[in-house]
Amino acid sequence: MRETHEVLNQAGALADYDLFASNAALRAALAFNAPGLDVAPLANLGTRLGSDEMQAHARLANIHLPALRTHDRVGRRIDEVEFHPSYHALMGAAVGSGLHGTAWMGESAHPHVLRAAGFMLFTELEPSILCPISMTYAVTPALRGNAEIFNDWAPKLASREYDPAPKPWHEKAGLTMGMGMTEKQGGSDVRANTTRAERDGADAWGERYRLTGHKWFFSAPMCDAFLVLAQSASGLSCFFLPRLLSDGTRNAIRIQRLKDKLGNKANASSEVEFDNATAWLVGDEGRGIPQILEMGTMTRLDCALGTSGLMRQALSLALHHTRQRKAFGKYLIDQPLMRNVLADLALESEAATAVSLRLARAFDRRADDAHEAAMARLLTPIAKFWICKRGSHFAQEAMECLGGNGYVEEGGEGVMARIYREMPLNSIWEGAGNIMALDVLRAIRKADAAAALEHELAPARGMHAALDRFVATLPARIEALAGEGEARRLAQDVALAVQAALLAQTAPSDVFSAFCDSRLGGDWGHAFGTLGSSAGLDTIIERAMPCSYPPPRGGQPVKSA
Repeated sequence: MRETHEVLNQAGALADYDLFASNAALRAALAFNAPGLDVAPLANLGTRLGSDEMQAHARLANIHLPALRTHDRVGRRIDEVEFHPSYHALMGAAVGSGLHGTAWMGESAHPHVLRAAGFMLFTELEPSILCPISMTYAVTPALRGNAEIFNDWAPKLASREYDPAPKPWHEKAGLTMGMGMTEKQGGSDVRANTTRAERDGADAWGERYRLTGHKWFFSAPMCDAFLVLAQSASGLSCFFLPRLLSDGTRNAIRIQRLKDKLGNKANASSEVEFDNATAWLVGDEGRGIPQILEMGTMTRLDCALGTSGLMRQALSLALHHTRQRKAFGKYLIDQPLMRNVLADLALESEAATAVSLRLARAFDRRADDAHEAAMARLLTPIAKFWICKRGSHFAQEAMECLGGNGYVEEGGEGVMARIYREMPLNSIWEGAGNIMALDVLRAIRKADAAAALEHELAPARGMHAALDRFVATLPARIEALAGEGEARRLAQDVALAVQAALLAQTAPSDVFSAFCDSRLGGDWGHAFGTLGSSAGLDTIIERAMPCSYPPPRGGQPVKSA
């Protein structure tokens, strides 16, 4: 072995840094949406998630993938999925941070905003393990449709103890839950479901049924229970389906195989069949659709939060790399074209953060505030549609900032590849773009929607001419809506208007002005990095910078045989 060259001009890893302290956009959105919030838990979480130890867990959980074991060594059916210890370490951290059902226990004055910020920070580290976390968050309030089950399960769904052992619910310190909605023949059209539910008496948990059928996407099959849809005598209904029954026997949930997905690798997604599985009715029989709509609202919030978190991490990696890598005599970050790209990405990231946290605030206040209730209805599909649609494009542009290093799967650069593969999921999961656009139409046609939107945009009136002109066109466009063909365009434009109005109240003037000039005023191209010459790039980039920069690594001998 002899030395052939020295490794020079390579960026050091972005590690051992504080995800919360370095995220000015998130901290500004928190101050605006949850004044007086104790952010100490987020500060602690940000430090922990940026550590080398947790980054190693994220890497290992995505290298050593879940494995299905349908039978034990002597041929007994067990239907278990095995995970690497790093998966369990990540799950323990997420549960311990209260990112699952804890928000429903009212431990904070702003529980959903607090949880939303933590969810975004965790997504920067590792998004795929958050699938069962998100589903547990979503199903907890839905269980109120069966008071007996809710009373037994809700405290453990909010517990900060992670317990992955396959034991009956009453023997566990903490519980997680999943969902099973879609089937092969219907997808998002759950009314086409064919899984049957036949009544099987009643007990302490109410009306008991036997389910026979299948689910085509059944994520996190190692959760302790699931809410599923099945056809009963009265129509599509919602059922509580435990993995293990109270006596410890395994319910008849047969895992057929695990999905081989583009991304979301650390999370197991499965195909299952129910062979006379035992389940209990949740809510009224025949009212399964309304029951799942509320769950979908919660998970759609998490899609927006998750994409916003991924945007922030991709931006941080791009900034970190370009600050250390030189080309043509300058650091990349000092090259004019690269500065334009980075500033444009920073605008997009901050706008996504602003609207995601605003939506979480609506969830906190909607029960007692008519305006917040209207905004929750309107912003949920808008945020899910627009932020998630922007995610894949954003990740590709951020990856390009790293060049070929961003396209590899190993080392620190491999995080960018993982982000790129993850981005499309949030746009597809819980209703793809057309479903969201149609939901926007339904929400905006309600009597209180136009007034709520006008009230929401009012604080920014007069602060930028392009925003004023843009907002002035919305009432007539909403009034003139004749069909579904314009739904995507309307969802996009309402999203942009709300983002601009929020940035007017939370961001520096250079950020707000550049956003309005580009997104609303037409001073922009069709790709990132096309901001106009008047944009305050220095302010925008400096605001977005991660806090910690290890020195570039150079002078390391490389040997070859």
